[in-house]
Formats: sequence, C-alpha cells, structure tokens
Amino acid sequence: MARKTQTPTWVCTECGWTTTKWVGRCGECQTWGSVVEKGAPKLTEVAPATPTSKAVPISQVSEQAAHRHLTGISELDRVLGGGLVPGAVVLLAGEPGVGKSTLLLDVAAKWAQAGRRTLYVTGEESAAQVRLRAGRTKALADELYLASETDLGTVLGHIEQTEPSLMVLDSVQTVGTSEADGSPGGVSQVREVTGALVRVAKRRGMAVIIVGHVTKEGSIAGPRTMEHLVDVVLNFEGDRHSGFRMVRATKNRYGPADEVGCFEMTDSGIMEVPDPSGLFTSDNADPQPGTCVTVTMEGRRPLLSEVQALVAPSASEKYPRRTTHGVEGGRVAMILAVLERKAGLPLSNRDVYVSTVGGARISEPSADLAIAVAVASAVLDTNFPTRVVALGEVGLAGDLRRVPGLEKRVGEAARLGFDLAVVPRNSRQAHTKVPTMHGLHVIEVGSVAESLSVLNLRRQRRADR
Repeated sequence: MARKTQTPTWVCTECGWTTTKWVGRCGECQTWGSVVEKGAPKLTEVAPATPTSKAVPISQVSEQAAHRHLTGISELDRVLGGGLVPGAVVLLAGEPGVGKSTLLLDVAAKWAQAGRRTLYVTGEESAAQVRLRAGRTKALADELYLASETDLGTVLGHIEQTEPSLMVLDSVQTVGTSEADGSPGGVSQVREVTGALVRVAKRRGMAVIIVGHVTKEGSIAGPRTMEHLVDVVLNFEGDRHSGFRMVRATKNRYGPADEVGCFEMTDSGIMEVPDPSGLFTSDNADPQPGTCVTVTMEGRRPLLSEVQALVAPSASEKYPRRTTHGVEGGRVAMILAVLERKAGLPLSNRDVYVSTVGGARISEPSADLAIAVAVASAVLDTNFPTRVVALGEVGLAGDLRRVPGLEKRVGEAARLGFDLAVVPRNSRQAHTKVPTMHGLHVIEVGSVAESLSVLNLRRQRRADR
C-alpha cells in the first residue's frame, strides 16, 4: 500500500491561524501577506517517564500555596478576584498610551513597599526613563528592582539573581530568544517567551504580569494561544479624550471573569475610582428636557449613565441627520422608528442627535428605554417633575423586555437619590402598580407608549404635529 504524503501547512505569522493552502489574507486576523508555508510536523512516540512526585487526592492538597496577596490597588484586586495568586501569570492588554505601564509601575511599587521583592523588566524604555516616571508618580521602593532587557535568557538570569515574588514584563512583544524562529513580536517568539515565563512562574511560585499590545481591531496582538497559556487576561480600556479607564477581565482561573475596575488618569498617575457613577451624569440637580438616566452593568458593578438627546428641524426633510456618540447608531435608528410608529412622535423630518455624558460607551440593550425617553422629552421640550431612571430593552413591536440584574440597578439608583424608576412589566414579582424597591418608587410598563404616558410625554403629541 502506498504511503500517504503529508499535506503542507500554511501558518499566519501574526495570529497563528493555519490552513491547508496558501491564501493572500489571513482568515482569522484579516492581515494581508502574512500566511507562510510551514512543513507538516513529524509525529513521534513519547516514552513514559517516572514521575518526580506522586499524585495525591485533591482533598489532601494544601491551599496555603495558593493564598492570595493584595496588590495594594483595590480596584485591580477586585478584578483579579481578591489579589494575586503565587505562580499566576497575568496578561494585561491595551492600546498604546492608555496607561498600562503607569498602572503596573504603581502595582510593582506598592508590592515592593509591602516588603516583597519585585522585578520590573522593560524592553521599550531605558531604566532612566522608567525611573523618571516612577519619581513623577511616587512609585519608588527599595525592594523594587529595575532592568532594561530584550533577551529572554538575560531576563531569566535576572529572575534567578533577584528571586522576586512578582515580575512585570513590559512588553512581551519586545523580548525575543535565538531558540525560536522569527523576530521579536512574531508568533513563534511570543509563544516561546510566554511559555518560558509560565514555566518559571509555576516552578518558583512567582506571580508574573505581562504587558501585551493590541492590534488596530482591538484584539490582543500575537497568537491566540498566548491567551490560553496565561491564567488571567485583562483588557485596559479608555478613551484618549477622557481620563477614565477600565480594567476588564476576560479570563480568570482564580476568580470571576466579568468584573471591572475603574481608574482615572491624572498628572500624578493612575488613581482609583471606587464610585464612578457620578462621572457619567451631569451636575444639574433638576432634570432637563432631552435627558434621561439609565443604569448599565459593567461586569457585576452597576453604573449610572446619562443619555442626552436633541431634536431640531432638518434642513433636508428627505435626509434628516442621525448623529450618535457613545451609543450604537443602528440601535438609535431602530428606537426612532419605534417612537414614530408606535408612539406617534414626528421624527421622520427632524435631525436627531443622541450622546452620552462623560465619554461613556453604552452597548447594553437595557438603555433602549432611556434613549426613547430622552428623545421624546427633546421633541416635546418637557422635563420630568422628579429624578427618573429608565430601564428596558425596546422591541420592534414597541414592547419592553426585561433586563438582568434589576435589583442591583435599582439599588444603585436609589443610593444616588433617584425617586422614580420605570422598568418593564413582570420584571419582579409585585402585586401593586407602584411597588417600592430600596425606597425607590418603581412603575412597571409594558410598552414604550405606556412609559411615555406615565411620564407625561404624550400630552402634546397632536399639538406638536
């Protein structure tokens, strides 16, 4: 019988995607000209080896070796699930200039100030540049050691000499080794560097935080296997025009993977924001026409966000403008169509502008009702007699759908002094028309039209036409 020939494999040098034939554009990361041929791997039989340690029942494994240590930054500890676990490898990814290095230098300094030895390895800056930033942000400590290296072997040598309990590598794309193919930042190099750091972290019980860059599309640069190698993946998000930053966990082997930490970038460094709801609402004590507040869930944390709308006569009745900022344009267009067909608001010949306050980005469907209420208030130029928060997903039939985490959302609104909440019907088991939750009056409605009637936003509908 003739032996089958092995099919060559083509691999993307940017993300590690494989295919059986050459293509000009990677099917995973959509990069042009990055697919190269790689020989088929040879399968070899591995002989069994004698284990160095005996397997034991899981109930007899000590938990002390995985005892968490606080980083000194409560918002980061919140995302990590209560602190850093010895031997854990954390990948922190974010866009250039968002503040990754500033945050991790602060983490390293606070870790060292607690009497624990820390090694900060930088491949993008010189040691003098890092020292200058540390002096500006007051991130100096005697137990904080600094090295500027780009060779993996030298980095491992620094670990053996310093024996730290925490190591920060900034960034993994700048470190390379001669034992792997390609240049630093490539698929093979990033995989080899990450794998070596994971092995030394598990062997020494040393926590490791790795900085990773992101691509133009916002995904973590390098192969996806890099995310599988590490224990925790954090994304550092923020708008260049706003000082507000968020650390979001997308993978966490030691805690919840849906938690969010809030920070603010200032001249003196990264500052924690334990109560960020006030950043996304205006300072006006009285409700204004064209505004409505909603509560979104960032991880398990409720955040208040204010939606503002402006409706004006259009210069071109055939092509009215629809401008949005902080909310999805397609979602707003759908809500405007529902308001015109199901609530009778004249919007087809008017320009509509919808924006959020403080640079917040709202992608949750639970903010649909707040957008609808803000637009209706802008059309009628009418404000509310009391502070109102609106929650609910709007359907194409004009109905409202329930939102998850209603108790937390309403509780946050009550804590910040709101008086009335409009929520979808059957959101909670209540037998009264105006139930009370956390001292806040709650009105349950079944449709967008009913919610506008409750808020007296349909009184002038015919006159307005």
